Amino acid sequence: MSEGLMENGELKVENGGSAWREVRLGDLLKLITKGTTPPKGKGFVDEGVNYIKSDAISYDGKIDINKFVAIDQNTHNKFKRSQLEELDILFSMAGAYLGKNGIVFKSMLPANTNQALAILRVNQNLALPYYISKFLSQPSMVDYINNMSGQSAQPNINFQEISSIEINLPPLPEQKAIAEVLSALDDKIDLLHRQNKTLEQMAETLFRQWFVVEADEDWEYEEILKYVSVVDNRGKTPPNTSSITPFPLIEVNALGKVNRLVDYSVIRKYVDEDTYKNWFRNKPKKYDTLLSTVGSIGAISMYLLEEGNVAQNVIALSAKNISPLYLFQALKYKTGEILQLDIGGVQPSIKVPHLLSLIIPIPSPVIQKNFEKQVIEFVSKMEKNYKQIRTLQSLRDTLLPKLMSGEVRIASNG
Repeated sequence: MSEGLMENGELKVENGGSAWREVRLGDLLKLITKGTTPPKGKGFVDEGVNYIKSDAISYDGKIDINKFVAIDQNTHNKFKRSQLEELDILFSMAGAYLGKNGIVFKSMLPANTNQALAILRVNQNLALPYYISKFLSQPSMVDYINNMSGQSAQPNINFQEISSIEINLPPLPEQKAIAEVLSALDDKIDLLHRQNKTLEQMAETLFRQWFVVEADEDWEYEEILKYVSVVDNRGKTPPNTSSITPFPLIEVNALGKVNRLVDYSVIRKYVDEDTYKNWFRNKPKKYDTLLSTVGSIGAISMYLLEEGNVAQNVIALSAKNISPLYLFQALKYKTGEILQLDIGGVQPSIKVPHLLSLIIPIPSPVIQKNFEKQVIEFVSKMEKNYKQIRTLQSLRDTLLPKLMSGEVRIASNG
């Protein structure tokens, strides 16, 4: 964080909004264009120039490099219009989820993109790309942008509509100050996510070493069903609400992200306290393994924060006479086999009895206990980090609209 933004460890803020002005987004751009999709899938390769599609963009202003695909150099050269530059903003203009955006960084280049994404090239004499990206990421702006498309079967917005978006614009020095505060929070959140990814990799490495590389041929191999009880709400939908309560419904999209933690940030359905206490027959408990049975089958997480219950396409497996941390790791290792259990149909799905028939090694209780003793340290640190991530995200999300409206102002050096 730059000098002048902190005083005695606290943010220096001012109230009011003088010198701010409303400006059309189009007046702040040097270029607005969109990507190109290769005909009939031609030009895609295993390794080549990064090709960024809409699913790599999130609503928090991030671009996920793990979701990049690649095109060959000839295709990239042909699609000159959509060749990306550093600090371009990619903005989702077609598809079910409009208004997502993310900034292209130098490390992502060379890169190209498809026609579902608009390319916004900001005139940096007028505005900072990071400030514009954060302004567009506000939930109120995302709702506004999605309402632009009406109720068409294939939601989309055009360049004229994007250009017409009104931006509340402070002077450049104040844009920089706001960007530095928000980026400092983002950097801390990213650091904690990276720590958790490393901890998860350490747990996986330990499991492979103990139970794959050094597996004992004298171990017994048993069906999972002998060692679990199942929390299963399939076929039953509780009365729910989009209003946030302490009782979220954990759906498939919240599972199987970078590490074992449930991603509560994507949850959109909740139940009230009476429904939570009286409607569900069973509830998961801490360290239970959560698995998806429909859609993204095999997505797996661990129930650590003890918040909410599983929705109908997710089951929880409670360990019996086996270490819950060993059970989770063994099931995660079996992801390939779980995918093969797909019974087909309109969307991927698996039958719970088929899942419970999977065979896993059963090490001695002493070995399981020793494994758990080491892994629990990783898991406890992940849980602590995630709680801190949620606190920082809440602070950022609370600050964002206030900073972007000028309700709270940050003293700048400009």
